[in-house]
Amino acid sequence: MINNLKDKIRNKFKMQFFRSENEVTYIQAKELLKEDSQSFLIDVRSKQEYNEYHLNGAICIPTYELQEKIRIIVENENQLIIVYCQTGSRGRKAINILKNMGYKNLYNILGGIDNM
Repeated sequence: MINNLKDKIRNKFKMQFFRSENEVTYIQAKELLKEDSQSFLIDVRSKQEYNEYHLNGAICIPTYELQEKIRIIVENENQLIIVYCQTGSRGRKAINILKNMGYKNLYNILGGIDNM
């Protein structure tokens, strides 16, 4: 019952009250990527999900492969990295993994691609 109520509130207010400091809207993400040509857009969904549909310019690194593959693609821990998934939850997990690895300039697209 409580989860149902939270879902209704999130939908009604477009999740604004549930946003963490590392979450940006899709529009904000597009602006950040446009401003920084050295930035990375990473789809943390599975390869199958990525192949079905993904944002233009995104690199697929599933959350479960992030620790082993991210340093190959993003060497500088200060580079802008924006991650996304289907609903935002794997993106938040990816942000935590990247923070623990020392990456600093991190954002997750709020609500994932379901919210676009």
